[in-house]
Amino acid sequence: MSLRPRIAVVTFPGSLDDGDMRLALELIGAEPVPLWHADERLPDEIGAVVLPGGFSHGDYLRCGALAKLAPVMRSVHAFATAGGPVLGVCNGFQILCEAGLLPGVLRANRQLEYVCCDVTISVEETVATMLSDLEPGTALGLPIKHGEGNWYTDDETFAEIADRGQIAFRYLADVNGSRDLVAGVCNEAGNVLGLMPHPEHAVDRLLGPVGGAQVLEGLVTAARDHLGVAA
Repeated sequence: MSLRPRIAVVTFPGSLDDGDMRLALELIGAEPVPLWHADERLPDEIGAVVLPGGFSHGDYLRCGALAKLAPVMRSVHAFATAGGPVLGVCNGFQILCEAGLLPGVLRANRQLEYVCCDVTISVEETVATMLSDLEPGTALGLPIKHGEGNWYTDDETFAEIADRGQIAFRYLADVNGSRDLVAGVCNEAGNVLGLMPHPEHAVDRLLGPVGGAQVLEGLVTAARDHLGVAA
């Protein structure tokens, strides 16, 4: 089996960061595998799945509300339930929340404006397996570009996920009104991770910040572990 784990990148109608995600994963050391939203099965020997950024189905109804009904999501859900690593970025984060694979919802930004800028986020004390090689408090520079990145949940749920270590990232400054500056969360098992900033756009120093490389390296490591492949 190849040392470059196969990672599926799902394309929905309206996805726009799927190509950049595949390029970034290849640069980091994975074999990206394109996957169409209407496909009912994941390809063989897949170590992880990525739901990329964009505007799936034009963001009608709510961001991710239609994409969660795609045929491929049944296989993604089964893969995640079996412990497979799943990463959702921006619109992918929204889809995972809508699908019930991650807690909370993504609402319109506090300022009711689309935001596009570089931000700094910190790694929190988290159960996310993809972040196991990163020290809590590590600061990562990443870009954001979203209109509905304001993560929210009720008080009881927030207290529960905070106690369980499911808050993966926080912004160092308020950029969208997200509750408690949350920039990303994971599921209770730690194998499903979602974040609003874009790691795939932060892997090359010629283009800007490179904090995304560490996030995607963690995904590649988790994919290898899932497949039982030594680095």
